[in-house]
This record gives sequence, structure tokens and C-alpha cells, in this order.
Amino acid sequence: MFSFILLFFAFVGNATAFYLPGVAPHDYREGDPVELVVNSLTPIIGPNTQQLKSVIPYDYYHEQLHFCLPTVKEGQSESLGSILFGDRIFNSPYELRMLQEQHCSVLCQVTVPQKDAKFINDRIRENYAINWLIDSLPAARSKTDPRSGEQFYSIGFELGDQQNHQTRPQLYNHYQIKIEYHTQDNIHYRVVGVLVTPKSKKTTLSKNETNCETKEQLTLNENTDNTIVYTYDVEWAPSDKAWATRWDSYLHVFDPKIHWFSLVNSIVIVLFLTGMVAMILLRALHKDISRYNQIDAQLVHGDVFRPPTNTMLLAVLLGSGAQLFFMTAVTLVFAVLGFLSPSNRGSLATVMIILYMLFASVSGYVSARVYKMFGGESWRKNVFLTAFLFPLLIFSIFVFLNFFLVSVKSSGAVPAPTLFIIIALWFLISVPLSLIGSFFGFKKPRIEHPVRTNQIPRQIPDQVFYLRPIPSLLMGGVLPFGAIFIELYFIMSSIWGSKVYYLFGFSSLVFVVLTITCSEVTILLCYFHLCAEGRLGISRVWYSLEEYSKV
Repeated sequence: MFSFILLFFAFVGNATAFYLPGVAPHDYREGDPVELVVNSLTPIIGPNTQQLKSVIPYDYYHEQLHFCLPTVKEGQSESLGSILFGDRIFNSPYELRMLQEQHCSVLCQVTVPQKDAKFINDRIRENYAINWLIDSLPAARSKTDPRSGEQFYSIGFELGDQQNHQTRPQLYNHYQIKIEYHTQDNIHYRVVGVLVTPKSKKTTLSKNETNCETKEQLTLNENTDNTIVYTYDVEWAPSDKAWATRWDSYLHVFDPKIHWFSLVNSIVIVLFLTGMVAMILLRALHKDISRYNQIDAQLVHGDVFRPPTNTMLLAVLLGSGAQLFFMTAVTLVFAVLGFLSPSNRGSLATVMIILYMLFASVSGYVSARVYKMFGGESWRKNVFLTAFLFPLLIFSIFVFLNFFLVSVKSSGAVPAPTLFIIIALWFLISVPLSLIGSFFGFKKPRIEHPVRTNQIPRQIPDQVFYLRPIPSLLMGGVLPFGAIFIELYFIMSSIWGSKVYYLFGFSSLVFVVLTITCSEVTILLCYFHLCAEGRLGISRVWYSLEEYSKV
């Protein structure tokens, strides 16, 4: 066990040191066009509040934002995972050329009605950020970690600022774009960094010139129409940074000690449970066996393997849990090995969906084996529920949330064609594989119990309150959740805050700890139920295991 933990600690260090690029490098020559594409506006954590004020992304070309439109609006090709994660990438009217600097270039002039001015001001107050991509590299702000003093690139840049304008925030309408490039022969150039410094300037557009040197800041009046002039500068800066390591500046850990604390916390829980299990096996269980050999064994052994009340539900949940377990395990293996590069947008979600579909065969097989073990006869119902119950539940929740996003005109709403693709994958891949798994599961010989079950069930003693179903579920879920909640916080913060999560070495080790914790909690709950001589104990524990393993 100790050597296994050391091995994973070694993986933690290596997993954060490299990645396999998801896209091939693009070589530019001097004067070649460099495309700037735009992505959805997303909320970020505010500098003072340290929390998100919203979780709803908006399309960059949302009708109320009034950004400058290109001549022809064209969507960029995106993966399934990228779409599900809210990416909506379009071309832009910005014209950039390699090594050609620009100053105070006018993009367009727009008029913002008063009702839309309020919409924009509200988004600024909610700390929304603009997301651009140049050569598949996100535009970022250069920031300094206050604890370590290390410089890093924070993805996205603010829509505006409200720090010095409590009543009316200022809108950023001038962008200083700094593009870092690397070259080895002074002929071919590669983009290795994109920095944007947004400014608020109340610029006026005239026939002769545009003054970008004004110090007056732009605010939107919510009681009248507003005129906005969007301008930008372009600066090209040479860099020693190689193309293969250009993402290193974006991948920053704010406080690694918190992740290590999470691992220590998880390992302490595992050691605590291991001690309890060892105590039961080495001391308490030895005494119990002697006592059971006298009289109690005759009371319990004939009822231990009696089928639970909801055999069908137990089998289906076990199958779905096995499917999720294998999907998570294989995804983490790919991530630790570096195949899920942050440069390949949506690769994580895409791989998870594909693996979930493929491991439907595992779900069908496990469910069929368990159901047959308990003597179930409604095999058609088992096959149907295994293929549809849990996926239908998740899909229903997904569609409900999608309707909510559609109602608020969010870019996070999944379009209808993507929904049809998901349904097609479900019915054309997941369901057939689940049927195949069930077929082989039912063809296998039945798993025989070591003892025969009595014909007449014995009367179950009154259960103490903590061994009843709901308290057992809660106790079975608290410890596993306690082992992963810190790392889970970072994962969810990365998703909601539109940041890149790449610490898969930590998450892999936490997943192993979670698996061990679930196993040991199951052993303890089984033992406590058997001590209470309740024949429904095992089924309750299995049901509990399935519930918290899906968290």
C-alpha cells in the first residue's frame, strides 16, 4: 500500500510537467494574416469578492452587447465536448498580420440603447470576461501571484471595471494586444503568447483622425443612448519560449499546499478506516466467530444471501456505477499520460462521453450478472432499465437545465443539432453495447452462494436508527465525500470559472483514495448490519455505495 502511494506521488509530479500537444504548430511568414477568433463571455472570480457572481455565459455577438460584427459571421468547427462546455467560437473583424504593428486602429462605432446599456453594466458588475483565441491560444492578462511572486497568464480579460465607478462602471473599448512569437530562422514565426490589456477611453471618431490618447474614461448612461468607438493596438514581441511549452505560462497553481492538504486529508481518512477494518478483522471478528459458532450462526447464515427487496434497482445501479467507475478511471489514465491537452479544446468532455458510451457494455454485463445471481426472472425489464434508467435521468436533468439557459439567451444552451447527436450516440452506441453486455452476462452461469438460503425468512430485529436506510446512506456518503471535497472544489471552480484544470495527478490519487474509502466504508457497514442481524443490511450497503460513488 505504501509503495503504491509513493508511485502515485511520483505520477503527480510528472503529470504536471508535460503535455502532448493537441494541435500541430502553425508557421507564419512576415505579413501573413493571423486570425483572431472570439469565444463566449464568461464570468470570472472577482478581485475582491473571490467568488463567482454568475454562471451563465453569453455569446460574444449577443444582440445586447453590441460588439463589432465581421462582414460575414462564421462559426468555427468545434468538438462535441467543446460545445457542451459552452464554447461558441466565431470569426472577428480584427485584422492582424505577422510582425505588423498597429496603433489606434478603429474597429467600428456602435450605438448602444439605454436598455442595452443597463445589460452591459450589469455584466461588468458580475465580473464578466472576454475570451479571444489567436492560433488556438487564449488571450490573457499578465498577473502576479501575491504569495509566490510568480508571473502567470490569466485566461480572459475583463469586460469593464467598476472599482472606481460605484454607480456606473467603465467599459473597456480599447485593447492593447501584445502577441509573443518565437522563431529559429527569422523566416518562420510561431505564436507562443497572447496578452491583452483593455482600456476605457471615451474616444471620438472624426474624418481626419481618432484620438486614443484621451484620459477620459467611457461609462454607459442607462438613461440615454450611448456611442462607443472600439479601437485596438497590436504589438509583436520576440520570445525565447518554445512552441511546445507555450502553455506553461497559462497553467498556474495558486496554492499547491491546498492540494497537498487535500491528499493528506484523504489519506488520513483512509488510514482511519483501514484501522477500523483491521480492528474488526483481527480482534472483534475473531470473537464474533466464536460466538456465532455457538448459536447465532444458525440464525444468520441462512438469511445473509437472501435477495433484497429491490433486486432490480440494485442490479441496475450496480451496473451504472461500474460504467461510471471505468469511465472515470480510463479518463484519468489518459489525462495523466498527457493525451488530454488544454490546447485541444473540449477533449476532456469528448473523451468522457465516448468512454461512457463504450462502457455501457460493462453496465449491461454487471447488471445482468447481479440480477441473475439473485434469481431474477424479468430479464427483459433488467436489460431495458440498465440501458435507459440512469442515462434517461441524467439526460432529463440536462434538458431541463438547457431550457433554462435558452430562456435567458445564454450561449451555454446546447443547440438542437448537438442534442440530436447525443441522442444518436445513446441509441446507436450506448444502448446496443448495453444489450451486448447483458447478453453475455445472462449467458454466464449463475453465481452460487456459499450457503443455502432458508425458505422462510426470519424475523428482523428492530434496527437502531443509524442502521436504517437513510442514515446508512448518509453515513456511507459522508466519509467518501470528505476524502474528495477539496479537489472537487477546484474542479468545479475551474469549470464554472472558465479556467484550465490540469492537475490530473492529484485527482488520480484522490480517485484511488476515494475507491479505497468506498470499499472500507462498505465493509464497515456490512459488518454493523450483520452485527444487528438484519438480512437487508447488504442490499442497503450496496445501494449506499452506488449512490455516493456517483458523486
